[in-house]
Amino acid sequence: MMPGLFCVGFGFTAQELVRQNPEWQVWGTSRSRQVFEGDLSHVKLIGFDGSQAPIELDSFADQITHILLSVPPNDQGDPVFAVLAEKLVQLKNLKWVGYLSTTGVYGDLQGGTATEDTACNPSGVRGRRRVNAERQWLDLYEKYQLPVHIFRLPGIYGPGRNQMVSLQKGKAHRIVKEGHVFSRIHVSDIAAILSASIGQPNPGRIYNVSDDLAAPPQDVVTYAAKLLGVDPPPYQDFETADLSPMARSFYSDNKKISNARIKSELGISLRFPTYKVGLKALSKGL
Repeated sequence: MMPGLFCVGFGFTAQELVRQNPEWQVWGTSRSRQVFEGDLSHVKLIGFDGSQAPIELDSFADQITHILLSVPPNDQGDPVFAVLAEKLVQLKNLKWVGYLSTTGVYGDLQGGTATEDTACNPSGVRGRRRVNAERQWLDLYEKYQLPVHIFRLPGIYGPGRNQMVSLQKGKAHRIVKEGHVFSRIHVSDIAAILSASIGQPNPGRIYNVSDDLAAPPQDVVTYAAKLLGVDPPPYQDFETADLSPMARSFYSDNKKISNARIKSELGISLRFPTYKVGLKALSKGL
């Protein structure tokens, strides 16, 4: 049976997963029925605003073997769980469900390292929403054997979404908060990790998805500017920088992310193990 992938939320990561698996049959949900060309032209887009299950779902339900969930929870909870959970547990041929969460569930570790066994202690409302959503999906695994896998992601970058693009748009800043580091991951590596998990399902498992080098965000901007051959923006002290509440919240958590499990269990060798490798490749169009 040809793999049938249902992407609930057909965004940046889902699109890369599909590009890496061009032979799959794919359905994706979107708020707007945009038309894709080239390597995504075979994707069947379905309108979905989170208020009710797509009416088209019943027509291809028996063809779904894999599901990727990438719609974030809102102040009402996880909209996908609310309207689709009951239908998903009834799918007959389902082999794998991947839920894209965030490393924000770990909260602030003051520079320490989070493994998948680190207790969840989110410092903000978005992190708490993610913890609740993870629990809901894992409950379906425990109660109904829905083959759920949780993937906790840090900052995502890739083609069209990276600090070189931000510099070119005049939106990059070098905010300095002493001792503060972020982890990140190239979208191509995320897709490879998801594909590896699909190839060897382990329902109920949680995976950190991160590269090998957590780094201060200002260092990433500096390196991106070097690749572009432009002057980086001036340093700004975090305490006095003019940041929106949303932007400031990203500096609440200081931690590194262990990626040992994806390497030992999924056999992952990262194509872009550091932001320098990733940005350099992007600068050359690779």
